Amino acid sequence: MGDSLARAQREHWERTYSAHPGMYGDRPSESAEYAATVFPPGGVVLELGAGHGRDALFFARRGFAVIAADFSPVGLDQLGARAVADGLAVTTLVQDVRRPLRLPDGSVDAVYAHMLFCMALTTAELEALVGEVRRVLRPGGVLVYTVRHTGDAHYGAGTGHGDDIWEHGGFAVHFFSRDLVDHLAAGWGPAEVEPFEEGDLPRRLWRVTQRRPG
Repeated sequence: MGDSLARAQREHWERTYSAHPGMYGDRPSESAEYAATVFPPGGVVLELGAGHGRDALFFARRGFAVIAADFSPVGLDQLGARAVADGLAVTTLVQDVRRPLRLPDGSVDAVYAHMLFCMALTTAELEALVGEVRRVLRPGGVLVYTVRHTGDAHYGAGTGHGDDIWEHGGFAVHFFSRDLVDHLAAGWGPAEVEPFEEGDLPRRLWRVTQRRPG
């Protein structure tokens, strides 16, 4: 598995965003509602994989300054237009998370990623991404991310790409084991892991909260 899968997934998501504006609706995810309670009030929040922005816009409405990052200019254009129309403090950033984050060291108070970590990213790419998240977080900053895990019904179904990545219905997912969560939390405070369910099947996920040591 390599750049070809990542490129195919980017193209698939671009087509999906273009064909289905606002595909997830306006209501924020439950994980975003939780994250807003643990992020520093009024702080700077970086959302990775912001998509159409339902969670980014929610954070902005809650008084956070939001940097909404995604690889898709299509999704970010839709998000930016909504933010301008609603007078919200949202900055958009085109970002491939397999590359270094284009932000200064210690420039954000919190990082949020709903389902971004469990896309077609290898373990090595996830290690590098978590290192970048730690770099841009201020000491004491909070990371909240959600992932589908190996107890999900689609784990092991469809086309296998190795490294616990399975493609089903055109979408490739890296299903997390608890060992992977703990591995990525090395050097942080202990990872807080909460199971939850969402959407069809239903999908089985973990919500992970970890803090950069002060």
